[in-house]
Amino acid sequence: MDAKPFRRLLRRQSTPAEKVLWNKLRDRRFHNLKFRRQHTIDKYTVDFYCEELKLIIEVDGKVHDNLGQANYDHERDEFLKSQGCSVYRLSNESVIRYLEVTMEDLKRSIEKLVSKPKLESN
Repeated sequence: MDAKPFRRLLRRQSTPAEKVLWNKLRDRRFHNLKFRRQHTIDKYTVDFYCEELKLIIEVDGKVHDNLGQANYDHERDEFLKSQGCSVYRLSNESVIRYLEVTMEDLKRSIEKLVSKPKLESN
C-alpha cells in the first residue's frame, strides 16, 4: 500500500490514546510546536512528528511488549535516530490514565532537546 492511503487509514483507525494525545498536540496547542500525525520518514510511518525538533512520539499498546515487535521497534528507532530524530515512546495507558503527568514529562524531554548544543559543521 502506498504511504498516503496507509497514513489515511491509520488516522481513521487511531487508538483512543492517539486521539487524546493528538487533541493536546494539534494546532500548535503544545508549546506552539507544529506536530504532524501519521508522518512518513523513509519507509516508516510514525505516530506524531515535530519537524522543527526532529521529534517523533510513538504511542504503544500491549503488542509492543511482544519480543518480535520490540526487536522491530528497536531497529526502527535506531534507523530514525540515524536520521537525526529523537524517538519518545509513550504507552497507551500512560496517555489515558496519566495524561497531565505524561505531558509534563514530554515537556521536560523537549526542554532537554532544545537545550542541547548543536554541533557546528566545518
